[in-house]
Amino acid sequence: MAKEEEEPLSPMARIFQSSGADYCTVIIVGFKTKINPDVILDDLKQNVSKHPRISSKLAEDGARWIKTQVNVKDHVFVPDIDPDEIGDQGDKFVEDYISRLTMLPLDRSRPLWDIHILNVKTSDAEAIGVIRSHHSLGDGMSRMSLILACTHKSSDPEALPTIPILKRRENVSHGLRNTGWFLSSMFAIYATVRLIWNTIVDLLLLLATVLFLKDTETSLKGGAEAESNAKRFSHRIVSLNDVRLIKDIMDMTINDVLLGVTQAALSRYLNGAHDKTNENGGTSRPLLNNIPCNIRVRAGVLVNLRSEIGVQPLADMMAKDSKCRWGNLINIVVLPLSIGPETDPLVYLSKAKSTMDQKKNSLHAPILYLIMSFIVSVFGAKIGAALFNRLLLSTTAFISNVNGPTEEISFHGHPIAYIAPSVYGHAQSLLIHFQSYADKMVISIAVDPTIIPDSHKLCDAMEESLKSMKIALLGKGLLINEEVSVR
Repeated sequence: MAKEEEEPLSPMARIFQSSGADYCTVIIVGFKTKINPDVILDDLKQNVSKHPRISSKLAEDGARWIKTQVNVKDHVFVPDIDPDEIGDQGDKFVEDYISRLTMLPLDRSRPLWDIHILNVKTSDAEAIGVIRSHHSLGDGMSRMSLILACTHKSSDPEALPTIPILKRRENVSHGLRNTGWFLSSMFAIYATVRLIWNTIVDLLLLLATVLFLKDTETSLKGGAEAESNAKRFSHRIVSLNDVRLIKDIMDMTINDVLLGVTQAALSRYLNGAHDKTNENGGTSRPLLNNIPCNIRVRAGVLVNLRSEIGVQPLADMMAKDSKCRWGNLINIVVLPLSIGPETDPLVYLSKAKSTMDQKKNSLHAPILYLIMSFIVSVFGAKIGAALFNRLLLSTTAFISNVNGPTEEISFHGHPIAYIAPSVYGHAQSLLIHFQSYADKMVISIAVDPTIIPDSHKLCDAMEESLKSMKIALLGKGLLINEEVSVR
C-alpha cells in the first residue's frame, strides 16, 4: 500500500485549527440563474484531485496535510426547498441557513470544505451558492485565486477572468528621487528612523494589547462567548466607481477610503441617531452625541505578507518555492479607529489616511509573523492560538479587503451576481469584509446577534456614510452633480 502524501501546515494554519480555535470561512456567491447541482458535481469530480489542499485532510495531530480520496457527494448539499413556503423571504431564509451552518463543525475525517446550493431568489440573486471551508486551507487571496481559476468571463465564455494588477505605492516621490545626493540621503535617513520608530511603537502597543490594553465596552464589542455563538451574515453592494472617485479626489488608496467609510459608519451606529444631511453644504450633523469621550475602538486588519500583492494566478500560487504561494501568508495589524460625530464626513477619510500611512511605514506585520512562527514551533500551536485569541478579545472588530475580478464572471454557464466572503469562529462580534467584483464593492458583515441584533443597520450606515462623503465633495465643488449617484 502506497504511503499517504503528507505536507506540514504553515504556522498560521496551525493556529487557525488548534485546540480552542476553529476558524472557518464562508463565501456567499449570488448567481443570476438557478444552479444546476449536476454541473457543480461534474466539475468537482474532474478537478478536486488536482488541488492538494482541497483533496487533503488533517492529520490527527493537526500539524500535517494528508492526501486522500475525495467523494465529492459528501461535500455538496442541496436542500429540498419549497419556494411557496419561503415566498418573498428569500434573504431571511439564506441568512438563517448560513447562521445554522456556523454551529455545525466541519467533518475532520475528510477534507475541510463543503458547498451548499440554495435555489432561492433573494434581493440580489436568483440562487445562492455557499462555499464553506476551514481557514487553515488558505487565506482570502488563495481562495480568490481558486475561484478565478474555476470561472470564465461572462462576456467571453472561453476566456479566463482578468487578474487585477496591483502595485505598491512608492514612499519616495518622483521629485525627491531627482534631488541631489544630500537631500536624498537625508530623506533616506529620516524614512529609516521613522520606520524603526513606528515598528517599536506598534510592537509595544501590541504587547500591551495582549497583556492589558482593551477596547472600551460598547454595543459592538463581544467577549469570549463570541467564538462559539452563531453568526449572522448580511451584505450590501455599493458602487466601486464611487469608491474610486473619492480615492482620486482625496489622493489616497482604496483601503484608505474603505477605512474612512468604516469609521463613519461605526460612528453613526454607536451614536444611535440618524444624520441630517445638508445637501448644499455637504455636511452631516448628528442629532445627538451618545458616544463617550476618549472611546477606544480598534480593529484587527489582515495584511498580505506576499511580495506580490493582490490576487495571483492559481498555477503561480501552487508552484514550488513561489513568492506568492498558496496558504495563510497573512498576519494581523491593530488599527485604532476614529469614532465620534464629525460635522464634515471627509474628516473620517483624512484620519483614515493618516492611520494607514503610519501602519504602512512599520514592520509590525512581518515581525509579528516571525514571532508567531517561533512561538508555534517552540511552544506549540495551542500557545500561539491563545496569544492570537487574546489579541482579538482585546479589540472590537475585524476588517479585511480582497480584490476580485475586474469584470463579471460565470461558472459553467452560471453568471455570478456578487461574491461576499466572511469568517466565523473568531472572538469578535463584528467582522467586516470588502470584496470588489467588476464595478461593484460588496460589503460583507458578520455579527454575533446576541451583541449586534441587526446587522442590516450597519449595512445601512456603510452605504449612507459613502453617500455622505460624495455629497460633501459636491458641496466643496470637487465633483459635478452628475457624478453623485443616489441609490
